Amino acid sequence: MATMTKGSADAHMPSDVRPGLGWFDRFADRASRFFSQAWFFAFCVLLVVVWAPSFFVIGNLDTWQLIINTLTTIVTFLMVALLQNSQARSDAAVQDKLNAIADALAHLMSSSTRDTPELDKEITELRQAVGLEDRESSSS
Repeated sequence: MATMTKGSADAHMPSDVRPGLGWFDRFADRASRFFSQAWFFAFCVLLVVVWAPSFFVIGNLDTWQLIINTLTTIVTFLMVALLQNSQARSDAAVQDKLNAIADALAHLMSSSTRDTPELDKEITELRQAVGLEDRESSSS
């Protein structure tokens, strides 16, 4: 009977995840929490409300538009990089958990194949669907 060991070259398990985060990951996590607050959205709305009448102070339409376009482009560019880091780590954590669930389910199904031999096909399909592969075989 084939059994799964923790993880494979392609599939990571929760136990494979490093416990600590690097400085950039910690910074991106804090930034993600900061940018997702309701008060930050309110601040952005207030900024636009303050910027709109600033035309009368600046006087030049091109300069007035260039200021807001440049500021929003820079801030958006930086926020996307930080939020993408947080999202990628979140996606990887979810995938690791799904791998662990699929591995446990495949192991449970493997132990039941003695009673129900037709489960072999479902076990193979489950492992292929989530990218888990047998790394070693043993007889019990």
